[in-house]
Amino acid sequence: MDNLPTESPYYKWYILILAALTHAFVVAAPSMCMPVLFEEISEELGLSLVEIGAVWGMSSLTGIFTSLIGGSIGDRYGTKRTLAVTGVLAGITCALRGLSTDFITLSATILLYGFLTPAIPMNVHKVCGLWFSKPRLGLANGVVSAGMALGSAIGSMISATLLSPWLGGWRNVMLFYGVISIVISIPWALSRTAPGEHNSTPGQAHSVSMRQALVDVMRIKNVWSLGLVILGVGGCIQGVLGYLPLYLRKIGWSVTDADGSLAVFHGLSLLATIPITMLSDRLRSRKGILVVAAVMTVIGVGMLSIANGPAIWVAVVMTGIFRDGFMAVFMTMIIELRGVGAAYAGTATGLAMIFSRLGGLIAPPLGNSLAESHLSAPFALWAAMAAAALLGFYFVQEDRRPAVKPACST
Repeated sequence: MDNLPTESPYYKWYILILAALTHAFVVAAPSMCMPVLFEEISEELGLSLVEIGAVWGMSSLTGIFTSLIGGSIGDRYGTKRTLAVTGVLAGITCALRGLSTDFITLSATILLYGFLTPAIPMNVHKVCGLWFSKPRLGLANGVVSAGMALGSAIGSMISATLLSPWLGGWRNVMLFYGVISIVISIPWALSRTAPGEHNSTPGQAHSVSMRQALVDVMRIKNVWSLGLVILGVGGCIQGVLGYLPLYLRKIGWSVTDADGSLAVFHGLSLLATIPITMLSDRLRSRKGILVVAAVMTVIGVGMLSIANGPAIWVAVVMTGIFRDGFMAVFMTMIIELRGVGAAYAGTATGLAMIFSRLGGLIAPPLGNSLAESHLSAPFALWAAMAAAALLGFYFVQEDRRPAVKPACST
């Protein structure tokens, strides 16, 4: 299929599948294997619950800087090269996590890994903006976000119960995911450049510099408003994902059921992501979908702070069903903002995701520290963060201008 001409109506679907697989096996699975392996890792390295929370939030620290730089690099040098190089480096640093011997070395390798992977999602979503027109942009972002959900479900479902026993421990699981990441980077290196990127080749007179792109995007108020939204919602979800399996084990759930809660969480997200994004395309209201998804997240996470028995499953369903759908619609809305478009998609999503990384850095250790007084207290804090984020929607204005099709759209 790689031999198809770039203008072929089928080639963009090949690119979309590759982008979804990149989300699944370069970003999601290698990241979401960590929560279900934390018990095994903590026993070997002697980590406390607060240290686990710090490690889980650690990748967000370097991600605060990389999100913006990675998006700007994609705008400047092209998504093809950016994703190919980043995929290889992410695979190497993913495997390095398996060499950790204590809290310090684990934190260092997590920081290194977290420096690279944040550059991938905004470039993947930029790919969607380059290859798909506005009427189908939500669907395209839904497909790649479904890839993220698929990888998250696989990583949480098989890493501790299947891969670790099969491969001989958590260290070899890290190596396994690292190799997969490197393999997936090869098709990106061999892929064709999107027609919309021909006009932004470095060295051309009319190419916009990374600095100028950043200055232009920073003037867009809607980007900052959406950044505040994702700070609260992203921090909330990051905290829940890292703590939920540990919490369920501590209240008496079996290892299989506790890890299975994350698999259900991501499985439901996988099933719901594409319908949610198609609905946002049909309604032409990204903001309305995002508000509903954020409210459901607040309710679901809030329920986890008081729920027992079967009610916990209800809370997991309410929280998980909108997770990746929210991110798909969020990224779509960023790209569609007036003044952004496909040209500045990487820079704009990167700027917004800085806030997500900031929330992801603060929320896990802060929430986990409350567990010492009451095991379910962290969920109340994270629900409050997501509730506060709802205020950001008041300042967001949608762009309802007619769609402009990219050169390769059909």
